[in-house]
Amino acid sequence: MMKPQKLTIVGGGSTYTLGMINSLIAEKEAFPLSKITFYDIDEQRQASNAKATEILLREAYPEVEEFVYTTDKETAFSDADFFFIQIRTGGLAMRELDEQIPLFYGCVGQETCGAGGMAYGLRSIGDMITLVNDIRHFAPDAWILNYTNPAAIVAEALQREFPHDNRILNICDMPAAIMVSYAQLLGCEIWDLVPEYFGLNHFGWFTKVRNREGVDLTAELKRIILEEGISAVDPEIADDPSWQATFKNMQTMLKDNPEYLPNTYLQYYLYPEKMVEKEDIANTRARQVINGREKRGHCCK
Repeated sequence: MMKPQKLTIVGGGSTYTLGMINSLIAEKEAFPLSKITFYDIDEQRQASNAKATEILLREAYPEVEEFVYTTDKETAFSDADFFFIQIRTGGLAMRELDEQIPLFYGCVGQETCGAGGMAYGLRSIGDMITLVNDIRHFAPDAWILNYTNPAAIVAEALQREFPHDNRILNICDMPAAIMVSYAQLLGCEIWDLVPEYFGLNHFGWFTKVRNREGVDLTAELKRIILEEGISAVDPEIADDPSWQATFKNMQTMLKDNPEYLPNTYLQYYLYPEKMVEKEDIANTRARQVINGREKRGHCCK
């Protein structure tokens, strides 16, 4: 069994943080922790999450011996074994502009794709490089899991800046969220599936989906999606109408491009005019998050 680890979450004020804590509680046997530290530049937002986290840990994860939240990098970064980074340079206010400005000119307005994604990526790169340098100053051997969007742009920048740092992992949860839906369609669990996937961040495709015994389930999965469609079932997005509409488009994408199973975000590349036409510049995805998850998160704190 792995010895208990020390984890620092960079971006402790995120509305995703409490969900992450619940996941860590669920996986505490596989990934035991002795210390959790939150770091954020927004002291107030982080404090709200931290107070809720203190209750969660006390009730469900007493094995965590120490919980700290801070705006001081040395305190947050020293002596950690793992870092999970989830920053948003410019916050949701800038995300809203990333989405609105392209739409104003008739182009796709989306936080990781097109002009908005490029703008967000260029803002994120500098902060991410600074963060990695600071982390390496205090914790040279720690693992860094970067969840910061737009993942492909940020990952490429970090690879160029730190080509020999093999403990930086850049991740995106969209393929996993899609696989949760695959598993539901196939009547199994996500961990029963072994996917083959290629592409950059959201511009990607599943070429094969097998089970752990090696049986190829790709053709059956395609048949079900083409005949019955596919919906979002991952708890993080299942109740979101925007995500349900996005998953519905996967059936159309598969009909038009039957060779591979598409990532949801390919809708922005394959049908840009359609995506622009349906968007409301006054109610972009950023505005929906501000009025939805942000408000719910603050109400629950």
